[in-house]
Amino acid sequence: MGMTMTQKILAAHAGLDNVKAGQLIRAKLDMVLGNDVTTPVAIKEFKAAGFEKVFDKDKVSIVLDHFTPNKDIKSAEHCKMCREFAVERDVTNFYDVGEMGVEHALLPEKGLVAPGEVIIGADSHTCTYGAVGAFSTGVGSTDMAAGMATGEAWFKVPAALKFNLTGKPGKWISGKDVILHIIGMIGVDGALYKSMEFTGDGLKYLSIDDRLTMANMAIEAGGKNGIFEVDDITEAYLKERVSREYTVYTADEDAEYEKVYDIDLSELKPTVAFPHLPENTKTIDQVGEVKIDQCVIGSCTNGRLEDLEKAAEVFKGRHVAKNVRTIIIPATQKIYREAMNEGLFDISVSYTHLTLPSTSRRQRQMCIRDRFDIFMDAGCVISTPTCGPCLGGHMGILAEGERAISTSNRNFVGRMGHPKSEVYLSSPVVAAASAIKGYICSPDEL
Repeated sequence: MGMTMTQKILAAHAGLDNVKAGQLIRAKLDMVLGNDVTTPVAIKEFKAAGFEKVFDKDKVSIVLDHFTPNKDIKSAEHCKMCREFAVERDVTNFYDVGEMGVEHALLPEKGLVAPGEVIIGADSHTCTYGAVGAFSTGVGSTDMAAGMATGEAWFKVPAALKFNLTGKPGKWISGKDVILHIIGMIGVDGALYKSMEFTGDGLKYLSIDDRLTMANMAIEAGGKNGIFEVDDITEAYLKERVSREYTVYTADEDAEYEKVYDIDLSELKPTVAFPHLPENTKTIDQVGEVKIDQCVIGSCTNGRLEDLEKAAEVFKGRHVAKNVRTIIIPATQKIYREAMNEGLFDISVSYTHLTLPSTSRRQRQMCIRDRFDIFMDAGCVISTPTCGPCLGGHMGILAEGERAISTSNRNFVGRMGHPKSEVYLSSPVVAAASAIKGYICSPDEL
């Protein structure tokens, strides 16, 4: 029996010719990731075990993105511990305030993840990097500690689900709508400890930003990882970011999948996840009038350049509804800078849904340079890169009875504040339109 993409990557990193679902293996790691919440725990375990050095200073990354700029004394102490550890062990990829970004946007941007690699991170959304054909998954802080010290980790080889994507998505459909549709279809445990593998002719209509969003939310379906076939869009994205050699793995024709799902992207509608689970999905025509108090556009799912561009096109010439707080969060410093000052099309990404005029580079830059002005004219506030609102840590906490529409990835009870508040998940264009109207709606209603 053949192997899936994930199984081939794990076999190669375990030094084996073949692996099968359920097999326990020990695999070499290409990157170990932690943030300001999980790394302090890993550091304590690292030291308790008697370790002194990390296995490779270039293959450990620590990103201070959850509670920074520090929201309180405790978070400041956590960040101090991370800084001291990184300095003492000369960790190359340490990102503090001023250099950091939301971790799962930052690592691909920096070229720290590539096809065929194995990445673990002490954060559940580490599965994001499957968008570029890597095996990446979230682990606990103790596993992070062991990974930092040894450069290896134990895995149970996951079984796989195949998602065959066909058709061209409609005007307002993005990767966020696709993955919410899938989670609504299979449930939050529908892919429990399985690899979610995405393939099909429909991939050519999904940008890297779409794919990063979808792979990120594989964990919301219970998945061990999400992974995409590497194609020309992937290679174009990697060209200016990754200079080292990497290996592209494709699934064997006789690879075994527990189930194959055929999804016609042309049939999808803008989708919203209702409280308090990502599986509680409704298409925009089923939502009804749900009033909101807050809108958040950002996070490790939808804080990238393409997301901000799409939102800005909706906000242009309009203003948010009275009593709707709207927070825009560029996911990294680079995204913040480029959204403010540079041409968004300078990077090698296929922006399949954008409708900006085809003019000179200078004209495009001037056009896009106005985007932050558009946000501010619309009554939005622009935040420093942070995970704060998404995890309910700071920068947008909800009071009792308040509702938020957010482009983040989770809407659990109390996720963004009071346990009696509500969070609705959507794409950036639906979030922007909803902020303008004051209730959840499609841009078609504007």
